Amino acid sequence: MKIIADQQISHVAQAFSAFAEVTLCNGREITAKKIQHADVLLLRSVTVVDANLLEGSQVKFVASATSGVNHIDLDYLQQNNIGFAHARGSNAKSVAEYVLSSLFVLADQNDFKFKGKTAGVIGCGEVGSRVVELFETMGVKTIVNDPPLKDESGDAQYRDIHELFSADIITLHVPLTSDGPYPTQDLLDMEFLNQLNDDVILINTARGGVINETALKNHLACHKDMKVVLDVWEDEPDIDIDLLTQSDIGTPHIAGYSADGKIHATEMIFESICEFFKLDYKWDPVFELSAANSLELPLGSELDDQDAIQMAILASYDVRGDSASLRQLSGICVEQRGQYFDELRKNYPVRREFPATVFHLPEARKTLAGKLEQLGFNVMTLP
Repeated sequence: MKIIADQQISHVAQAFSAFAEVTLCNGREITAKKIQHADVLLLRSVTVVDANLLEGSQVKFVASATSGVNHIDLDYLQQNNIGFAHARGSNAKSVAEYVLSSLFVLADQNDFKFKGKTAGVIGCGEVGSRVVELFETMGVKTIVNDPPLKDESGDAQYRDIHELFSADIITLHVPLTSDGPYPTQDLLDMEFLNQLNDDVILINTARGGVINETALKNHLACHKDMKVVLDVWEDEPDIDIDLLTQSDIGTPHIAGYSADGKIHATEMIFESICEFFKLDYKWDPVFELSAANSLELPLGSELDDQDAIQMAILASYDVRGDSASLRQLSGICVEQRGQYFDELRKNYPVRREFPATVFHLPEARKTLAGKLEQLGFNVMTLP
């Protein structure tokens, strides 16, 4: 079996070399010529999979190590009996943790508390539902909008989108679609933005095209109190440098890039391929990850719960480092900016999810311990 794989898929050669010849490629340079004799393609979001890529090839199975599938022509795969799998939900924890890290950075910079805040969550799939759980742990009221889920379930918890306009926080967790009953392309246009609170916090970890970037730039020019966190951009890797400058936090599409999430994605597509081809193989990912963080809240500490949780979250992952790296784009010549964006993703440092952080607490802080455990941290009590 011959496999062409995006070199950015975590431990992909280690996982598949037991039963296949694995050729690693830059995902943006995977062409019809390169995959002509491949049996399987293992990809990420930077590779568009459609007739232009696959026509005339012998590819029997395509797997994407991503949650989203807007880069895949699923109709073409089905019409040509090509198997497909993706790693739905593999990075849900990572993205949700990115959202919290960003919010705690903004809380630190703007001196606000979460209790009593309201968050509008647009999209309640694997990621959105996890974000809702974390918000509720923080005492943040959530208003959830997901029309497809409302149609499917009839559940009244899914609210009309206009009910989100009064929220203090808006966070996006939807696929990018341009057709169907609920397209998300340019979902946040000027009309939508003009109905939000002047000081709203807007977070996009979904896809760049969900927000009309021209409308957002124009809106930000007149609404200086609005805070914007952008991990995804139109026209990646050649992103809008002016919008980056206007954003409070801007990162290079890495919200889901935890080491734990990447490994989980590889495991998911490995299992799917073995099932499709009826292969009796197991992959046990044995390798070293960075050691867990260990934090301690001393007995008698006067830190309130939010400040203690902020300590834990930013010790586990502080988004400011990734934002600072991307902001260096402004000092790079235009022709090299896209390459720099991709290099940040390619050489992304190991980032662990919350369970890799152990927080030692006095027994008296039981309420705080419960919140930290709900957020995913390991908690040990001290006598």
